[in-house]
Formats: sequence, C-alpha cells, structure tokens
Amino acid sequence: MHDTVNGEAPALDLAIESRGLTKRFGTQTAVNGIDLAVPRGSVFGFLGPNGSGKTTSIRMLLALSRATSGTIIVLGQSMPDRLHDVLPHVGALVEGPAFYPFLSGAANLRRLDTADRHAPSVTRRARVQLALARVGLSHAADKKVHAYSLGMKQRLGIANALLLPRKLLVLDEPTNGLDPQGTREVRSLVRSLAAEGTTVFVSSHLLAEVEQMCTHAAVMSAGSIVAQGTLAALRQVGQTRVSVRTPDAVGAVRVLTHLGLQPTPTVVDGADPIVVAPLVGTHWEPEAIVTALVAGGVRIRGFAVEEPSLEERFVALTGEGFDVVQ
Repeated sequence: MHDTVNGEAPALDLAIESRGLTKRFGTQTAVNGIDLAVPRGSVFGFLGPNGSGKTTSIRMLLALSRATSGTIIVLGQSMPDRLHDVLPHVGALVEGPAFYPFLSGAANLRRLDTADRHAPSVTRRARVQLALARVGLSHAADKKVHAYSLGMKQRLGIANALLLPRKLLVLDEPTNGLDPQGTREVRSLVRSLAAEGTTVFVSSHLLAEVEQMCTHAAVMSAGSIVAQGTLAALRQVGQTRVSVRTPDAVGAVRVLTHLGLQPTPTVVDGADPIVVAPLVGTHWEPEAIVTALVAGGVRIRGFAVEEPSLEERFVALTGEGFDVVQ
C-alpha cells in the first residue's frame, strides 16, 4: 500500500485535483492512477527521480496529452472540457522553452504574446519589459536568443509564463541549467508569486530545491504517488533518534537497550564510535537518557537528537536516491 500523508485541504480549496489519473503507452503504464491535491496559494513540489512520470502527469493536467483514464480539475473546472476557460489563468513552462533563435528575447516574448488572444496589445511592450525584469533579463532583452545560455533561456521561458497575471503557474524543472545565483533568483521569484496569491506547481528531481521553495509536496516513484502532504507532515512520518558519540560503545548499547530502546549497529566516524537508537515508542526524554548513560559509566563526547530528513524519507519511499544539491 502506498504511504500517504493525510490532512490535505478540502476540495473547494484546491487549485489542482486529480482522481485516478492514468496514462498508458501501449502496454506500458507511465502514470498509474494518481490522486493529486494541490492547495490554492501553495508552492507545491512534484518530486521524483527522472523518469518517474512527473512530466507526463503535467502534460495531462494542462491538456497537452490525453489521459487514458481518470479525472482532472484545475482551478475548479474540469479538464480538458473547460480548457479555454482555464488556460488563460495558467502560466506554464514544460519540457524546456522553445524560442526563435535569431530574434531577441524581448521580440520572442512580444511574438508569443501576440498569439494569445487574451493578451491586450496596448500593454504588450510594458508587460514584456516587466516580465524580463522579474526574471533578471532586462540587460539581455535585445540580445538574440541564440546567444543566450541555457539558464537564460530557462528564465526567458518563465518570463513568458508571467506575461499575464496567473492564478496558477506550472514549472517543470525551472532551475535546470541555472547557476547558483540564477537558482536563488528563481526561488525568490516563486516565493514572491506565492505571496501574491498565485499557486505555484514545481516539478523537480532536486530535493534541496523542494525543501527551500515549497510548502507542500507529492513524491512520485515509477508512475505512482507514494506520499503527499505538507513538508512538515512528510518529515514527521520518519523516525526521530538519539545519537551518542562515545569510546564506550558496548556500554552505551547496554544502557540504551536496558531503557527499552533498540540501538542500531555502531558506526565508526572519526576517533569515536557513534551509537544510534530510534525514539519511536519510548517515553524517555533526552535528558533522562544522558543521565542513564552517565550513571552506567558511559563517557559521552557527543549527544544529539536527530530529526528525520526528507532525503532519508524519500529514499525509503522510492528505493532510489535524489539529487540533493544543484
């Protein structure tokens, strides 16, 4: 059974909701009956290893690909039935931006804006300048796109999604190709959009990106959602533990076992061994554990209460690692 974190927002408060969303390509199931619940106003991380089904899911949510089965509701309306009512309120960057290489960044945005029947022509130039400024590309507005770096093209794609006010912004790997400064700028931009009331749905394989940007997350593995909820709730599902650095590892194991804890095998890290024991199911306070260790003749050179990390949680859920740095 999949591990799911409960306590999501009521259906009326959801910007995106899917039920049983499935996509098959012949005999291969790329997305397997996922139930997404993205609260309005959240920064929602759609996290999973490459190839886990994230982009396929996003394409179905935006009606770029037809689902094999299941239902999709975006901004309170059924998709793809109400496609023309929903999409004017949605900005998206999916599978990397595509632009005319021999036009400037500003010219590309003006051309794309012209193709949008909902975009007022009278404010076009001002909106293009504002969008470029928001993603830090004002200095390159008149430079031809073929001279842009990958990170600059990525930011131009985000600028395109911001040409009109949006209720929902969908970003597929938005920091792909960005240097550390560009990554920080995109994170800051996402937070500012959320502060203005925009729901931001961010797909990523980078754990650090989701931890620093998002309020909620869903974890994809092999086409299925294996966990979903607030970041705080996802962390709480893991095990809190005590870590004791001591030259008296045998004595520490004996005392912790006597207290009813279950210490794991000793880990050698530097000069002294480390003994770790989960705190799940115990009533012992950390101070009482230290007192018992000292009374048992255990020399303590380090003691810590370690909270579960998202990295450990997600690796346990998916059976594979995540990139944790950018």
